[in-house]
Amino acid sequence: MIDKIGGINPLNNVQNTHRVNGADSVNAGADSINVSDEAKEMATVYYMKQVAAETPDVRADRVAEIKEKIKDPSYLNDAVINSAADRIMAGFGL
Repeated sequence: MIDKIGGINPLNNVQNTHRVNGADSVNAGADSINVSDEAKEMATVYYMKQVAAETPDVRADRVAEIKEKIKDPSYLNDAVINSAADRIMAGFGL
């Protein structure tokens, strides 16, 4: 007869005692966290990638400004065109 040996109840009492004692020792110390410099740098890189992904490639304000300048007939005179052409050719090394 297994019931006469002590049954399952004594085992439950031992397990409950260990759980309570273990909880007291865990709460005794202060919690802390340390973040390495490498982790901080990686977090910054991740944040910058997010910002870059959310930033549009085309600056609408500059596009509108250039469109307005092009509409003005005095803007596209020979001097402006030649100056732009000279800069383009200089970029090619010619």
